[in-house]
Amino acid sequence: MISEKIKDAVNKQINAEIYSSYLYLSMSAYFESINLKGFANWMKAQAQEEMVHAIKFYDYINERSGRVLLTAIEAPPKQWDSPLDVFEFTYKHEQKVTGLINDLVNLAISEADHATTNFLQWFVAEQVEEEASADEVVQKLKLAGERGSGLFMLDRELGQRVFTPPTATKQE
Repeated sequence: MISEKIKDAVNKQINAEIYSSYLYLSMSAYFESINLKGFANWMKAQAQEEMVHAIKFYDYINERSGRVLLTAIEAPPKQWDSPLDVFEFTYKHEQKVTGLINDLVNLAISEADHATTNFLQWFVAEQVEEEASADEVVQKLKLAGERGSGLFMLDRELGQRVFTPPTATKQE
């Protein structure tokens, strides 16, 4: 059984993960509007990945005999100044999510909830990857510039990203 304190915190994380998905869909729409289909594809794949994260938290609460309580999702921004602005925003957002995950880990440790501490380790590792991935694009945009062939080469590269849904495995 999951404690009320942990359940409430994980429910808040579900909201944060769904917001992240919504944010990345908004970014995808922005890139579509400026005809950078590769960037849009990267963000759409990221949105799908964030929904998988939300479902992992959702399933976890249910597996621990808790009650999932969904709340309103805040509207994401709709406009950015440039592709670099979008990816700098993405990097900062992922750093914020890392902080939320770390807070959950700290709460689970303080509550001596070893199952939740174990469950969250996947997300700790995932956030290292998420931050690195966003920062990599930031650095490439800074090197390539936001005009001309460098931008279009990066657009082509980001267009190659494919979302692969995880296989259905029960959390250990």
